[in-house]
Amino acid sequence: MIIFGTRGYLHQLAVLTLVCGWCGNPAAHTLRKRVTKFTLFFVPLFPFSTKYATQCTFCAGERQIPREEAERLLVQARAGQDGAPYGTAPQQTGYAPGGRNPYQG
Repeated sequence: MIIFGTRGYLHQLAVLTLVCGWCGNPAAHTLRKRVTKFTLFFVPLFPFSTKYATQCTFCAGERQIPREEAERLLVQARAGQDGAPYGTAPQQTGYAPGGRNPYQG
């Protein structure tokens, strides 16, 4: 008998201050990486799915983002908001506050 399946892993990459596209508040957003791996006999062998998402800590709105945008946000978090003055937060790209999310049908 062979036992196989999948297992998901969630990695928090960074916490960024962004203007939320759902609620419009400048709030902390967690940048997360979700990896799904194929397992054989409960041993993870290789990843077959990797997805990135940001989640607002104020309204819990979550948005999947492409890998390139996740890498850009990660560089931005490591660089200290690109020298932006305290109290300012960049708008999340891809959708506007109160608008329709183009990433969802």
